[in-house]
Parts: sequence; structure tokens; C-alpha cells
Amino acid sequence: MSAGTAAAADAVRIAVALPTGATEVSGLWAPASGAVATIALAHGAGAGMDHPFLAGLSGALAADGVSVLRFVFPYVEAGRRMPGPAAHAVATWAGVQAWLAVAAPGPFAAVGKSYGGRMASVAAADGVISPAGLVYLGYPLHAPGRSDKPRAAHLPGIGMPQLFVEGENDAFIDPRAQFDEVVASCQDARVEWIAGGNHSFEVKGARRPAEEIGAGLAPVVAGFVRAL
Repeated sequence: MSAGTAAAADAVRIAVALPTGATEVSGLWAPASGAVATIALAHGAGAGMDHPFLAGLSGALAADGVSVLRFVFPYVEAGRRMPGPAAHAVATWAGVQAWLAVAAPGPFAAVGKSYGGRMASVAAADGVISPAGLVYLGYPLHAPGRSDKPRAAHLPGIGMPQLFVEGENDAFIDPRAQFDEVVASCQDARVEWIAGGNHSFEVKGARRPAEEIGAGLAPVVAGFVRAL
């Protein structure tokens, strides 16, 4: 099927039922013309949905026939820099799924950069969301140098397909053998390696704008979600 035409992203509000009460978070909805798939795209811990990496990825996906909903977690909405409780992120993913059920009924894939992807995996493992598949853009298996504290116990319980998009030089999955064991423990998971990439998919000696790096991952993400 030929790629659709990207549409301008519309600002939207997404209702979230936090443990502390109801709230809303901001989102950007880019429906693709003749969409062949839909994804929800979450940001990493240190950047919101407007980060050039996510903007580049979202634009390239929408141009390739994939509708994209970007959104922020409540701590970003509140103007804070540090992530809030995991329960708040999980509740946000639930709100995103509910929003998409109205705006774009049908299957969707949950995609997230680092922290955003990990929180999607927690929400899926807890049965809070039921995406057709999950894509982790640099899964933060552990903090750099803290391989003794992996964030992986929940991953084998996820039944839907999981795609780990990982830079070969990502300190968050070093040592590699530990990461390989985690992926092997999953029910349905595979890895797409980005040669020479770090946690932000930057390659030493090949400087590129973050927007271009994000757009460059679109074929990998689109190929996975189309096959779900």
C-alpha cells in the first residue's frame, strides 16, 4: 500500500485518572491520510513530546501512512523535570488508550523513547493497556553502570510482540549478555540494532540533527507496526 500524506499535528487534551484525582495532559495528534496503522508515542524522561527526535519520527511516520499520537506525562504537564510515580505514567498510558479508542478505533501500537517505552511495558504487563505491540526506542534496562538493578522482571509476562530498537553502544544495556538474556526471556521479542548508536541513537563521528535521527527510525517502526 502506498504511503499516506502527513497531516499537521493537532493539539489535543487527554483525560487521565491519576490515583490522586482526574487530570488532563497535552497531546499532538497527527492522523495520516489513508492510515494503515496507529501508534501512541511517549517521550523519554528528560524531554517532552516536542523534542526534535520525536518530532522527526512522528512526521516521517505520518508521511508513511501511520497516524501518531504524541503526549506528555503528568510531571511534564506540571512543569517538573523529574518523572513522577510509575503509577502516574501507567495511568497516562491508560488515558491514551481510551483517547485513541474514540479518535482512531482499532488496534494501536505503544511506542516510547527510553522511560516512555518502559512505562508502556509496565502498563501492558499490568493489563492496564492492550496494544497490538510495543516498540522500545532505547529500552533503559538499567542506569549506566548499575547493571545490578535491571528493570526487566515484568517483561516476560507481556504476551504481545515487543520490538527493542537499540544502539550498539547504549550504556543502558551494557553488558550486552545481560540484555540478550532479558530479550530471550520474553514471549515474543526481537531486537533491531542501530550500528554504532548510543542511547540517543547518535553515532560517534557522524553528527546528525536529532530530528533526522528520529526520522531515520521511522521505517523500522512502521515496518513492525504494519505487520501486527
